Amino acid sequence: MHTPRGLLASALTGLILLTSQLPAQAADKAKVVVQVSESDPAKWNLVLNNASNLQKDLGKENIDVEIVAFGPGINMLKADSEVGNRVQEASEAGIAVMACQNTMRKQKLNKEDMLAPVGYVPSGVVEIMKKQQQGYAYLRP
Repeated sequence: MHTPRGLLASALTGLILLTSQLPAQAADKAKVVVQVSESDPAKWNLVLNNASNLQKDLGKENIDVEIVAFGPGINMLKADSEVGNRVQEASEAGIAVMACQNTMRKQKLNKEDMLAPVGYVPSGVVEIMKKQQQGYAYLRP
């Protein structure tokens, strides 16, 4: 027969074991950051296809994909973009599409000029660097 103190100790040990496994499970999730710095619809379609294929092949719940656009690549995130519908679909599928605010300032763009699902980062190159430090694989098609 267990004493109340023994039951509490067992419960705490179980809780500690359970929570110690949480970071390991989160670390198993694949993470990819994709750089796009060209204003080319064909390149953007390739990037969006790659992102979609990653989700299909690994399972949407098993991967985080973030596309980071800066420099000329920002043009494909404007509201009148040729690939706007594909960016919308990617966003709806859980793929993060981020625009560099440094580039936007240089091109005198504001959020109203951009596609609705686009997210924003202060600096595209810094975002990519941070993601790599967080264990993201780097892809530049």
